[in-house]
Order: sequence, then C-alpha cells, then structure tokens
Amino acid sequence: MLIRYTRPAMAEIWSDKHKHRIWYEIEAHAGDAMASNGLIPFENAAAVWSVRDIDFDECRVAEIERKNHHEFLAFLTYISELVGAKESRFLHFGMTSSDVLDTSFNLQLSEAADILIAGLKGLSSVYEALAIEHKRTLCIGRSHGVHAEPVTFGLKMAYAYTENQRNLARMENARNEVTVGAISGTTGTYANVHPSVEQYVCERMGLRPEKSSTQVIPRDRHAMFFATLGIIASSIERVAVEIRHLQRTEVLEVQEWFAPSQRGSSAMPHKRNPILSENLTGLARLVRASVMPAMENIVLWHERDMTHSSVERAIGPDATAYLDFALARLTSVLSNIIVRPKNMRRNLEKLKGAVNSEAILLQLIKKGLPRAKAYTLVQHCSHKVWDEGKSFRSAVGSCREISRHLSEDEIDELFDDARHTAYVDSIYARVFGA
Repeated sequence: MLIRYTRPAMAEIWSDKHKHRIWYEIEAHAGDAMASNGLIPFENAAAVWSVRDIDFDECRVAEIERKNHHEFLAFLTYISELVGAKESRFLHFGMTSSDVLDTSFNLQLSEAADILIAGLKGLSSVYEALAIEHKRTLCIGRSHGVHAEPVTFGLKMAYAYTENQRNLARMENARNEVTVGAISGTTGTYANVHPSVEQYVCERMGLRPEKSSTQVIPRDRHAMFFATLGIIASSIERVAVEIRHLQRTEVLEVQEWFAPSQRGSSAMPHKRNPILSENLTGLARLVRASVMPAMENIVLWHERDMTHSSVERAIGPDATAYLDFALARLTSVLSNIIVRPKNMRRNLEKLKGAVNSEAILLQLIKKGLPRAKAYTLVQHCSHKVWDEGKSFRSAVGSCREISRHLSEDEIDELFDDARHTAYVDSIYARVFGA
C-alpha cells in the first residue's frame, strides 16, 4: 500500500506575513524593555501592543516600500500608521534595522530547523524499520561497482540509519548555532540601546543574545548552518544513488513503487524509471549550491555591508524548502520501496562463488602458505570464473596445491553464507542498542 508522507508547511515560515509578525514582536518586546528601564514612556510601549490582533495588510506595506524603497522602513511606517504618529514615536528607539532583520532571520532559521529535525527523525524510523525487516536478507556487496563480499540489505539500511543519526545531531547543533539574536545598535556597541533590551527581547523570542556582534550577527554561524544542510543533502543523495543503481535492469534488487496508472516513458510503455531518486540528486545539488554563498557571506566590510542580504533572501527559504522536500521524498520512497530478495540471490551467484575468495585466501595463510603464494593460487581459480564461466568451488577443489592444505569439508565451510551474517547481531546492537 502506498504510504503518503504529510509535511508541515515550510513556506509559511518564509512568508512576508510571518516575517513581519516576527519583526513586530521584536519591536514590541524592545519597547517593553525600554519602558522598564525608563528609556521611553510605558504608554508608548503599550500603544505598540494595541495592534497585536490586527491582520497586517501586506499590500499596504508593499505600497509604502514602492515609494521609499526601504523594506524595513516601509514596515515601520505601516505600524506607525496603525498605532498613531504620536503613540509610535518611540518605535525602534535606538535600534538599527539589522537588529530586527538578523534576529528575525535567525528565528526563521531555527523554526525551519525544527521542521528539518522532525523530517530527519521520520527518515530514521523508516531506515530502522527496513534494517530490522531485512536484517538477514543477503545481497552482494560491491566495491568499484564490482562484486565484493556479501552483505545484507538490512546492513545497508543500518549504515544509512547511523549516517542519518549523525545528520540529526548536526542539524540540532546547527539550530543551536543560529538561535541567537542581537539588539546592539548601529555598530554593536549598545551606545544607543541598553544591553538589557537585547536580553529581554531574546528571552521573549526564544533566542540567546549574541556575545559579540557588530551591526550584524557574525555570518560564520549561518555558514555552518547551510554547510550542515549541504551535508544532509549529500547523505540523501548517497541513498538515492544507491536506489538508482539497485534498480538498474541488470541488477533490479530494489525498485521504487510504481502506481498502476503511472507512466514511465512517453515512448516506451515498458519503462519503470527511478525518477524520484533522480529527483533527489537534483534537489541535493540545489541545497549544496547555497553552501558556498553562505561561506562567502562571512566576509563583510568592517562592521557591516549589504552583500549578504540578497544572498540570504534566496538561500534561506530555498535551501530549507528543498531539503524539507528531499527528506519527505526519500522517506516516502523508502516507505514504499519494493525489495526483491530473489534477484539479490540471483546476483549473489553471478560469480559462481568467487565472492568467497578472501575466505580461501585467509585459510591458506593460516595453514602456513606465504600470502603472495596463497593469493596467486586463489586468483588463478577466480580467473576461471571470470574467463571460462566455471564454478569457483570446483576450481578451488580441483587445484592440487590448495587441496594439499584444505580438505573438502574445510572448503565447503568457507562457502557457507552464514559466515557473512555471523556478526550482524553485534553490529545491530551497536547501531540500535540491545
């Protein structure tokens, strides 16, 4: 049955309506703090809160901005219209626009991080379920795309689970990194606004005060945040590429769910393409594209310039939305993945047992053969599989030099699949606990 994953709306966080509401609350809380310190009259601070239940007219804010060409001043002008010219005269008193913009942006990033953290937790649950279900579903492991030794499909998922858990910890750390605000004035010296205002506003907004800001909050914090998004996106792509490879016709060990009415190609009716996983590769590229601009935003002129602003207007909503969608898509793909154990067994036997070559090599070394000599003997047997299509077991058994050191029963034991799953329980105990 197709399981549909329902996501919270990331877009709402980045809407002008939500952003302006955050700006308003920062300004209103700042007014309360200033009134408590005797910097402005209490009645003026209270007047700002009088419009708290009004649904802001975004069209009016945009209309003002078209005239004054300053987004934040347009917002302040609009709030002043609502509150009244006399009552609002202490609005934004001693503050600079970056105090509000940076604090708001960081709050939006932390809210976006909450959604991403929830998405990562959901993905971990799916990884865990698949790992448990396919704990002993044997399949061939590959290095360089060539058959190596067997693993289990569950181990592939356990590996992805541990990677995702690291990403979860990274995302929680990245959220903490940007969960700071600053109300420190035009160059960060608090010359015109008392530090207690910053403390009060940050407490009310669920943030920590930035220990040392200029006119802006240091952008190394944001670079770390977006670098984390890039790492998570690459982890998603790694799994997506695995699915794409395993769905190749020659392999067909797993397959994306394909709806009865779905079409795979405009020209070829037989096609079932891993389009969702391919889409994830594209989304990962878009998320990673935000990382370098975020790094470059660290470098600003003196106490502040505007080169970071246009970048963050794009990468803030875009990167978090792309990653949110990617997490949801991969969760859905894996929740509905079709696993084909029979094809895994078929592929496992393609090299006619040669994947057990290392076991033969090691046993010969234990019997006293020099490693180079043992390697040459075993490799010669494997060549008969590659070049002549012979069974590796028969090639090993017919090699007189090997037979002098290993009995038939010893050789048979080395071809037992149980060797490859002997320590699966130990791995799972480390990954998932007892």
